[in-house]
Amino acid sequence: MFERTPQVPSDSPESDSIDAALRRLSKKIQLITGAIKTLNQERSQLENKIEDAQKRVQRILSRIPDKSDGRQLNLLGEATPPTNIEEDNEPTTH
Repeated sequence: MFERTPQVPSDSPESDSIDAALRRLSKKIQLITGAIKTLNQERSQLENKIEDAQKRVQRILSRIPDKSDGRQLNLLGEATPPTNIEEDNEPTTH
């Protein structure tokens, strides 16, 4: 039922070509494995950067005053107290 392939002696040309093919495949597998490791590291770094950016955005969003707050919007620092409108107006000479 099953056909047996004859064993090829190790010093035959066919064996040499198989060995060479296996060495090439082994090198390619090593290159691919290295590339996968590099991609995984880069992906991890990008995920960390995205996470940090999301945290920064969330901090900025948490500083935005609600609609009823009349203070000036300052996203980079503390909220500034409201200024008195009457003090900001210069007297007119009409």
